Amino acid sequence: MNTVQSADGTAIAYDRSGEGEPLILIGGSFSERAHPTMSQLAQELSPHFTVYNYDRRGRGDSGDAAEYAVEREIEDLAALVAEAGGSAKVFGLSAGGALALKAVASGVEGITKVALYDPPFVVGEDGPRPPAGFTEQLKELTDADRRGDAVELFMTKGMGAPAEGVAQMRFAPFWQGLEALAHTLPYDTTILGDDLGLPTGLDAVKVPVFVVYGGNAAPWLHASARALADALPESSHHALPDQDIAVDPAALAPELKNFYLG
Repeated sequence: MNTVQSADGTAIAYDRSGEGEPLILIGGSFSERAHPTMSQLAQELSPHFTVYNYDRRGRGDSGDAAEYAVEREIEDLAALVAEAGGSAKVFGLSAGGALALKAVASGVEGITKVALYDPPFVVGEDGPRPPAGFTEQLKELTDADRRGDAVELFMTKGMGAPAEGVAQMRFAPFWQGLEALAHTLPYDTTILGDDLGLPTGLDAVKVPVFVVYGGNAAPWLHASARALADALPESSHHALPDQDIAVDPAALAPELKNFYLG
């Protein structure tokens, strides 16, 4: 494990592997660098890139601040780009992709290409519609140490998962890991916006963007990926056959390699 200091002094933990041009991986909701998707993706890509797989603030071995702000997460990513030599490609999973776009749009220098998987924006009539004050509701639950209730609210109202299925998940072995990251859910909804709509300022993203989505994912995620790609100045999109939200890193890695090196 390595660490880099962000602008506010927070230590950001990362693993570095492989050789080649730098590539930074940004996890999504319920994700940290040790999550199998992120660690396996790093392994798949390390023969072609120097991969920086990091814990976003408040997760894993990274530090945090008393108050959350998207600007601090953007500074974390900028610190990693500087650590990588001042230039890097970036991959973002779900909400991590939204963070990558915000970083580029805000003027972070050195990010040369961005790829996203299943960006969770909602367009049209389909898709989950969180209640008003969604972020504040999540924060109130986690502040009250009602982590399981926060996870359930996020999954049902933010991800559109069936309430019955989520209730059954509470008895699964992995539920404890979800609760451990519950305090970071308001971070992601702050990045995405309470309504989960397409972000503003996409015209400021002046780097090539590749939007990948699971062919078996919900139709609203297909529509989101296409709408996002259409709204960006230089982008393309691709449906990954036989994949859902829980993507197989071995299936995703070749698509990313072709985009970054093509």
